Amino acid sequence: MVAKNKKTRKRSWQTVFFSVLLGVLLLIVVGSLLVSNWRMTQRRQELNSQLESLQEQLQALEIKRQQLQAQISQTSEESYLEKEARETFNLKKPGEEVVTILPAEDEEGKGQEKGFWGEIWDKIKFW
Repeated sequence: MVAKNKKTRKRSWQTVFFSVLLGVLLLIVVGSLLVSNWRMTQRRQELNSQLESLQEQLQALEIKRQQLQAQISQTSEESYLEKEARETFNLKKPGEEVVTILPAEDEEGKGQEKGFWGEIWDKIKFW
């Protein structure tokens, strides 16, 4: 009877050891799966935010492209070319006269720009 107890004790100790070892291994596997799942979720969120940002940039570039296309179609018109030639190169049609309007000069501003010695010089010039 004593011999039977030793064998069962050995087997029961071995089964407990293997079951604890199996439980620890199972926890390690489940833990690593949870960590990798969490990392993939974080990466997915980063990629989704990048995707939204790129979609916004794409929309802005599409609007800019449409504006540029409109400008390109406008440049082929005769009136646009004439307007740009007049503004950029100061060109005129034959028979036209160009009028230049100069800014008005301030009389009060002249006295202030001359300063003290300028005013004295103006008084001496008139004597």
